[in-house]
Amino acid sequence: MSTVDVQKVWKPSGSELQGGQRPLWWTAGPTGELAVLLVHRQYLRQIPYIKGWVGWGPQVPFDGVLLMRQADGSLHRRPVKDVPVWPSHIALLPESRLLIASGRARKEDARTWSPNAAVFSLESGGQEAAFCIGDDIPALVTDREGSIWTAYGDEGIYGGHPESAAGLAGWSAEGRAIWAPGGRLPDVPLEGCTAATEGDRVWLIWYSGGRRGGTFLTRITPSTGEVTSWPSPVRDPDGFAVHGRRAVLTQRVHNQRSTEVVRAELDGDTWKVTERRRIRVPGRVVMHCGQGRDGLLWLRAGHTWLPIEA
Repeated sequence: MSTVDVQKVWKPSGSELQGGQRPLWWTAGPTGELAVLLVHRQYLRQIPYIKGWVGWGPQVPFDGVLLMRQADGSLHRRPVKDVPVWPSHIALLPESRLLIASGRARKEDARTWSPNAAVFSLESGGQEAAFCIGDDIPALVTDREGSIWTAYGDEGIYGGHPESAAGLAGWSAEGRAIWAPGGRLPDVPLEGCTAATEGDRVWLIWYSGGRRGGTFLTRITPSTGEVTSWPSPVRDPDGFAVHGRRAVLTQRVHNQRSTEVVRAELDGDTWKVTERRRIRVPGRVVMHCGQGRDGLLWLRAGHTWLPIEA
């Protein structure tokens, strides 16, 4: 068996989706959960030039249902009411809460940016907080403690938002900026690629068009403030997971039923490729297709989720 063979772990059934609901934004939780926000098609419109599930957008505000698959395979449904933002990302927070964030923010005046993130209680389904976590967010992940980690795109970095300008940022669950790279990166970020967690560490993957250029893997240890970066063995990966000195990365063939899986090991201070293989998957692979948690890369292919171990 190839070391990159994967098996289908979950595809929501028709009964789980119920009539007219579409599985859209999703996240891998810090304790092995998979969570998908289902939205009824009455709230949705399709953007013709964007392929796959990411091409469906809601009229806001809208209602949805969070379908959660626990690590033991059990399923839970939680309503979410009156979502005020067009989602780009969702993420689980401690104390049964859900973050829904738009990738874009609007400047209201010289100092104020409109909220682009909202926190919901999964007990009541209602909104608890709203705040801005920067502009142009291609990658977002939450850690076990509930902090939010973001990597920004060029429009955010050069758009005037103070935290976005640094390229990477950390936020509290209340929307307070708690971490910035502060000159500890090997180059100036231009675009975020993907994100992952490993225990209490956070990994943000990004690329630069600066002096050194290329793609970088940045590991942040929030408890100590340590920041370490390495050149990535793969250019612009859309999925990443790491376990100790082993990593797995993916590069999609956009809107095709295949993806490239690359395995790498840390040899001294260099990540070296140990295997590279293109695999067929059961659905089309589009943007926001990968998220890494504790050595497991969750890959979304159409409406099927696949685990790949680092």
